[in-house]
Amino acid sequence: MEKLRRVLSGQDDEEQGLTSQVLDSSSLSFSTRVKWFAICFASGILCSILGTAMLWLPGGGMKLFAVFYTLGNISALSSTCFLMGPVKQLKKMFEPTRLIVTIVMLLSFILTLCAVFWWHKRGLALLFCIMQFLAMTWYSLSYIPYARDAVMKCFTSCLS
Repeated sequence: MEKLRRVLSGQDDEEQGLTSQVLDSSSLSFSTRVKWFAICFASGILCSILGTAMLWLPGGGMKLFAVFYTLGNISALSSTCFLMGPVKQLKKMFEPTRLIVTIVMLLSFILTLCAVFWWHKRGLALLFCIMQFLAMTWYSLSYIPYARDAVMKCFTSCLS
């Protein structure tokens, strides 16, 4: 358990310089970090579900869906900042193994809102929300060892 606490709080990385350790560390206790992670992640899921429910409202339902769904995904993504710290989270997001999916994910957040508010294209907004879901899923799988390889093999075997 102590090893898990050190890894999640960013204290396990002995190769970091003093400046990086100070920027990554937080004055929050481990239990407080876990509680805020759970709160932020749960609110993200709630916003996404609420947005999906608003999709079926007549009139401005698509706008509410896009906003709530995007805010939910951003909240769920930012919840991990409580576990490892914002600087370490950003470094991990832009590692070479996650760079492309991170860019796709961030672009789909922006393009979803652009499609709804500026371009007024409902179908395009829905397509970008699907891209958000797929990018967030692929991004999340990148943290589980060999998960992306297993998914690729599964889809390859299903298509063959």
